[in-house]
Amino acid sequence: MGERSIMRTLSHAATIFALAFAAAAPVQAQTAIEAASDFARSMDGITSMDSVGVPNDTYISALESDAEAGRPLALWQLGSMYENGEGVDKDPVKAFGYYSQIAIQHADTAPRGLEADIVARSFVKLGDYFREGAPEVGLKQDPGESHRMLMHAASYFGDAEAQYRVGLLYQQEDGLGVSPTLSARWLQSAANKGHCLAQARLGDLLFNGMDTYPPRPAEGLMWLGVAHRTCLGTAEQAAADEMLNRAMSVASPEDRAAAHAMANTSIEIGLEF
Repeated sequence: MGERSIMRTLSHAATIFALAFAAAAPVQAQTAIEAASDFARSMDGITSMDSVGVPNDTYISALESDAEAGRPLALWQLGSMYENGEGVDKDPVKAFGYYSQIAIQHADTAPRGLEADIVARSFVKLGDYFREGAPEVGLKQDPGESHRMLMHAASYFGDAEAQYRVGLLYQQEDGLGVSPTLSARWLQSAANKGHCLAQARLGDLLFNGMDTYPPRPAEGLMWLGVAHRTCLGTAEQAAADEMLNRAMSVASPEDRAAAHAMANTSIEIGLEF
């Protein structure tokens, strides 16, 4: 998905962003506050500097100054704050505008660069907007554009969350069309990056098979075991363990033994689909 295509797809977003900020005057941050802002941007989820003695308004001004310079981390931080109402009043238009600005300005940033992760996440976020629709922003549901956003993040940036979602879309008739082989490939790409739900869903797919795709129970059990360890103590643990327990309840002793034997080699060499 090239930069020109991204620009066309997000032209509406750019218009909304411009209207939202047309009346806003530039805010210049002081050097000390810029330093605090640089530190804060390195910690995703920070929405206030009150705890370290920096007034919230000053912190937001520092972020806005960096955002005006087009810095993706500041744009992302502000988008998240306005989306969730953290430290500011909720403003869906501003949130969408900030996320869109990242995608418009940085669609072709180096996929292994320092800012690649935050740019990829902005595409995933925009995919959510297009999938669900956003009446406050003037967006209707558009699954096709949602898929394009995810595919760019998955293929160009190699983002694990996007790859996981693309893998699931290849299991849905109303997604990208059912293709167990493509689903397994995308899920494994995410699984190899440590995405625990991708590991679990890959294991579930391999263990059970799908349509004309034959089961590969030993490989499936191996990935389900990996997912159990990776998801341990996370919000995804229950879902991963449910898939593992379901498979273990019907797995043969031979498949369990084969999965155990594969565990130390298959992740390193990769599985072929």
